[in-house]
Amino acid sequence: MDLIIKNGTIVTSTESYVADIAIKAGKIAAIGKEFSEVGVEVVDAYGKLVLPGAIDAHTHLAMPFGGTVSADGYLSGTRAAACGGVTTVFDYPMQRKGNGILDTVESRKAMCDPEACVDYAFHCIITDLNDDKILDEFEAAVDYGITSFKCFLVYKKEGMMVDDATLVKILLKAKETGAITNIHAENPDLIDLNIEQFLREGKTSAWYHYLSRPEFVEAEADKRAVHLAKSIEAPLYIVHMADKEGLEAAVAAKVEGHEIYIETCPQYLEFTCEVYKREDGRNFVCSPPMKAQESQDALWHAIKVGLIDTVATDHCPFQSYEKDWGKDDFTKIPNGCAGVENLYPYMLSAANEGKITFNRAVELCSTNPAKIFGCNSKGSLTVGKDADIVIYDPNKEFTISVENMHSDYDHTIWEGKKLHGYPVKTFVRGNLVYNDGEFVGKPGIGQFVKRVAHK
Repeated sequence: MDLIIKNGTIVTSTESYVADIAIKAGKIAAIGKEFSEVGVEVVDAYGKLVLPGAIDAHTHLAMPFGGTVSADGYLSGTRAAACGGVTTVFDYPMQRKGNGILDTVESRKAMCDPEACVDYAFHCIITDLNDDKILDEFEAAVDYGITSFKCFLVYKKEGMMVDDATLVKILLKAKETGAITNIHAENPDLIDLNIEQFLREGKTSAWYHYLSRPEFVEAEADKRAVHLAKSIEAPLYIVHMADKEGLEAAVAAKVEGHEIYIETCPQYLEFTCEVYKREDGRNFVCSPPMKAQESQDALWHAIKVGLIDTVATDHCPFQSYEKDWGKDDFTKIPNGCAGVENLYPYMLSAANEGKITFNRAVELCSTNPAKIFGCNSKGSLTVGKDADIVIYDPNKEFTISVENMHSDYDHTIWEGKKLHGYPVKTFVRGNLVYNDGEFVGKPGIGQFVKRVAHK
């Protein structure tokens, strides 16, 4: 054995129990008691919880958007992930007209390999089928380990949106090849209509970002995507669900037995649209925006009763001076907020406060994303799995500040948020990468996760 973590309470998605974990060659070799400690590094986790590392299935690292690039590249973004107990991140390379899937992915992989501080995987955004040639590449992409593709139903003017016919082609091809389609659902025509009206009327504050993309604008696209997926019996994963009406439609489809998965994000669980009335409201601008209290309540209810499948972050931070570009015109604000370092601590704090169980937090942040996206070596503390492990101190009080985060951004929407309990150690395949407030890993330790086809 190389490492033993002893005396901690192991938390899985279904049970909690006291046991020791023995690690060898980056894998969980045994779980039990009274392992020989001769010549083995030992970590005493008495009084603490031992959890599988989180999987943030939704990040945008080094992403060009809004005339700039997101503040966290692969080094700082994965460093921050490690320090929040996230041991695998999913990034979204964007295929553009004339480019293929594998070319797009491999160019991003070349950027990520020397910098990644945790393991990583990719969903590939499809923006143009290149006369359907992209569809012919799906099988090769799945064999490569890319088993999920994303479509935007929005960002028409930016050249990122797919129309309904293209979406159906992608849904069908993904189904055929054992992949799954991720959807960003908002209606661009309604958004553009609202924006034109607000700008004409001189209504330019961040509050009008929300009013240009209110609940029904997201709900219409949610319901359309669900309807199409149901009609052709194709699996669908809805990213960053934020509105009650769309949530209800997706839940209804799930209950009917359709393969619909729902992701939401911590920002929708913590903040409402009221933040856009604040002086610093532009810092909270993301798409879809935070919605009204009714939607937040519906999201929490769905989480508690097991109808939301995953919580991820849509991590896409920008510097404050870039957010300030839209101080007098909300359409110029780069869309996105920080979150990758806050995901697991936030959900585990919710568990510590009794909103959900610790088992449910593990299910949402680790076990379910591993299952849905084919990460067979991730997602649970099981013999033979990767030793991606977080030690969590439920008694540690922590206040989030830009000063104690590990990203490259200069502000955070989470400033001042108090958490009850916090991760104190993170291991990636048995390697200690975070220790009580300090990043202790090495860039380049992260490995590409080759995923298996969706069942």
